[in-house]
Amino acid sequence: MVREDKSTWKANYFVKLTTLLDEYPKCFIVEADNVGSKQMQQIRISLRGQAIVLMGKNTMMRKAIRGHMENNPNLERLLPHIKNNVGFVFTKEDLTVVRDLLLSNKVRAPAKAGALAPLDVIVPAQNTGMGPEKTSFFQALSIPTKITRGTIEIISDVHLIKTGDKVGMSEATLLNMLKISPFTYGLVVQKVYDNGSVFDPEILDIDDDDLRAKFMDGVANVAALSLGIGYPTIASAPHSIVNGMKNLLAVAAATEITFKEAEMVKAFLADPSAFAAAAPAAAAAPAAGAPAAAAKEPEPESAEESDGDMGMGLFD
Repeated sequence: MVREDKSTWKANYFVKLTTLLDEYPKCFIVEADNVGSKQMQQIRISLRGQAIVLMGKNTMMRKAIRGHMENNPNLERLLPHIKNNVGFVFTKEDLTVVRDLLLSNKVRAPAKAGALAPLDVIVPAQNTGMGPEKTSFFQALSIPTKITRGTIEIISDVHLIKTGDKVGMSEATLLNMLKISPFTYGLVVQKVYDNGSVFDPEILDIDDDDLRAKFMDGVANVAALSLGIGYPTIASAPHSIVNGMKNLLAVAAATEITFKEAEMVKAFLADPSAFAAAAPAAAAAPAAGAPAAAAKEPEPESAEESDGDMGMGLFD
C-alpha cells in the first residue's frame, strides 16, 4: 500500500476533523499521557458504535478549528483547552455513559521516575524477601524495617508518594523491586463540549435531585432577603400571608373583632377545658392513677352510668 504524502495526509486530517465537528454536537477533550498504542486500540474497540476517538497535533487541530469557525463560531471556545497531549472523543450518545466507558478503560503500570503521581502511594507492611544487604536502601527512604529470618521486613505502612508529587528514582526503584504497580493510566477527560458550551466533566455528575436542592436553597435565600428588607416577591408571599394571619388572630384574640378563622381561637380562650379531651395530658392522667385504682375492688356501676360511658368523645 502506497503511503500518502504529508500534505495529502494533512488535508485529509482537516477534512476528517471538520466533518466530525459538523456531524457530532458533543465531544470530550481528553488527555492521553502515558497511554500506549495498544491501549488506545482497546479504547477505540470499546467505544465502537458509541464514540469516535481522534488524536492529532495541537497545531493542526487549532488550524482546522480556526478555518471552520465561519460555519460554527462556538468552536472558538475549544481553542483555549487544546494544549498538552490531548485529543477529541466525538459522540451522539449520553455523555455520562461515554465518560464512564472512557474511565473504565485503564491499565495498571509501574511507577516511572519523573512522572507525576495521579494518586497517593502507600507501601503496606510486608516481608520483602530481600536480603539484609538492601537495608541501607530502605533507610535512605526512611522506611522502618527489621530483619526477620534473614530477610528485610517492613514493619509499618509507609506513605511513600503523595498525589501530584514527582516520582523520584529511589521511589520508582523500590516499587519495582516490590513488584507494585500503583498507577493506572487511560484517557482523562479534561473538558466537555456540548452544543457550543464547554464545561468541566464534574458537571455530568449533577442529577435532578441536586438541581432541585440548589433551586430550593435559592428560593429560601430570596424569601429570607425579601422578608428582611420588606420587599414582597413570589418566594416571600406565602410567608408574608402566614405572618399576616398570625397577626390577625392575635388582634382578634385581644379584641371583640371576630372572623371565621378566629372563632376556634376565641372558643379555646373562652373555655380551654372543652379542648382537654384532645390533649395528651388528659390520657396520661388516668394512666398515672391506674396502679392505685387497681388495688381497690371496682364498685358496680349503675345502669345509667354504664350506658352513658360508651367511650364517646366530646365531638363524636
